[in-house]
Amino acid sequence: MTLRKILLGSLFLFILCAFKDTTRTVRKRFFHPDPEGEVFILVVKSRYELQVFDRQGWYATYPAVFGNKSLGDKMMQGDRKTPEGIYHIVRKRPHEKWDKIMDLDYPTAADMVKFNERKAKGLIPKSARPGDGIAIHGTWPHDEITVDNYQNWTNGCISLKCEDVDELYSIAPIGTKVIIQY
Repeated sequence: MTLRKILLGSLFLFILCAFKDTTRTVRKRFFHPDPEGEVFILVVKSRYELQVFDRQGWYATYPAVFGNKSLGDKMMQGDRKTPEGIYHIVRKRPHEKWDKIMDLDYPTAADMVKFNERKAKGLIPKSARPGDGIAIHGTWPHDEITVDNYQNWTNGCISLKCEDVDELYSIAPIGTKVIIQY
């Protein structure tokens, strides 16, 4: 009888784990369902999240993916790393591949200081360039599974599921502060 219970229990656990939903979803505060006042964005690369804050505090957390798997700070053009620092949304537009896109003001003066220091220390080639074109955007059509599976695929951008980038696009105006950290 005990062996039968152990086998049934093991089978139940196996089935439970085998059919576990791995979909990553948005978390939002329950009260005050719409953001109030000015919003700002905090991207936490180590947690694969993009968080939105408003006058009341935390508003929502969206699952996100980035560029290079290392999650380190962007060093130079072509390294596929997502930069770390304080940025602002400078342009918003529909995008033919990634639904919507919100361009950031990378590289900033602070990024150029880091870039030049790294170059002077020999950490990057003398011919290296800082890169540009960093943005927040959606995924390829019908490819939200990349976000669910933590698959970093961009050239340094922040990618959200298309439905999430649609929502963020509607609440984050041009000029919104975006803080990106490890």
